[in-house]
Amino acid sequence: MALPDTRSAAQILGQFAAELAFADIPPTVIEHAKACIIDTTAVAVFGSTLPWSRIVADYATRYGAGGPCSILGSKGARVHAPSAALANGVYAHAFEQDGARDPSVGSHPGAALLPAVLAACEETGADGRTAITAFVVGCEVLLRIAVASHHSRTPPEKLGFHAPGITGCYGAAAAAGRVFGLGAEQMTHALGIAGSLSSGLLAFTKSRQGGMVKRLHLGRAAESGILAARLASIGYTGPETVLEGEFGFLQVYCQDGAVDALTADLRRNWETLHIGMKRYACHMNAQTPVQLVRELMTDGGFTGSDVGDVWVEGVDKLVSHHDISEPGDVMQAQYSVPFCVALAMYRDPDDPASFNASALEDEGIRGTCRKVKLRAFGQKGRSNKSAGVRVQLKDGREFEK
Repeated sequence: MALPDTRSAAQILGQFAAELAFADIPPTVIEHAKACIIDTTAVAVFGSTLPWSRIVADYATRYGAGGPCSILGSKGARVHAPSAALANGVYAHAFEQDGARDPSVGSHPGAALLPAVLAACEETGADGRTAITAFVVGCEVLLRIAVASHHSRTPPEKLGFHAPGITGCYGAAAAAGRVFGLGAEQMTHALGIAGSLSSGLLAFTKSRQGGMVKRLHLGRAAESGILAARLASIGYTGPETVLEGEFGFLQVYCQDGAVDALTADLRRNWETLHIGMKRYACHMNAQTPVQLVRELMTDGGFTGSDVGDVWVEGVDKLVSHHDISEPGDVMQAQYSVPFCVALAMYRDPDDPASFNASALEDEGIRGTCRKVKLRAFGQKGRSNKSAGVRVQLKDGREFEK
């Protein structure tokens, strides 16, 4: 009879992360990882043009200059790995179009992992297979921790943590550690160190300004992954009970964490396949309402100026987090379901440039935003992709989908 596995979750994940080989990864997983890498790179290059991205890039080049690593979209800039991961992570999360797990568990694997992988590979001269393996390793570790944390459920979402910044550093540490060649014990220490680097608050959703800070959360996660992996590689230690132990991640950040989900079905159920890619440059919970509105406009032949009232029904989080009728900056606008729905009636939401500062000054969009009323489904277990939209025009006609 086999003896029970007495290792901690970090030790099990650490061994997996250290030992997974490119040949062990199914072809479908490799192809999906490549698609996410391509998508994240494109999103980051677009994100590099934005003012909040340039601020962080200036910081990175000032304090990280002289290294071998690139900042995407910045010709000639060469910085050390932590600075590259920071800047590229901010770039990737700069405009709300980076991918997320589907169904949602509060994670952005592309923005958290790819910047750490790119920086570590440039520092070490690693090849493409190593990069893809590291990315998959990071996905498998990150997304299992995110699933176990239940951050997308109530009441934990009421705690006010921005989950991608909290969980992202673990995946980034595993991904960077795989490139750096960490052994199982060192990888466990990297995860233990990453636990003390988790950060990110949702205060920006309830403020009038300061939304830029959300972009920083994924940059810090990627940067923290480099820090944790490199410290572990030279002998720094962290607690092996960091995930499920007393005062560990699940106990401190969660209210109903699922310990078994941390290591369930490793090498059998590939979390990498659950990465979804966004169509619109706005929050995941606004994706379906925006799509429905565009379809209703096509069906009914109306425009934003014809609209009297709008009702959007969705998961509880629509009301608790995304009912922002007067966004004060672009970040809040992209986080606001009413604003995104209103914008889709006046601009092409397929164009990420539609979600810019001028939209905040558009009286048509502003006025329609105030007409959008949100309500919850009133039942648990619904997917965050599920939504219903009803539009009443000024002439009395109604359209619903």
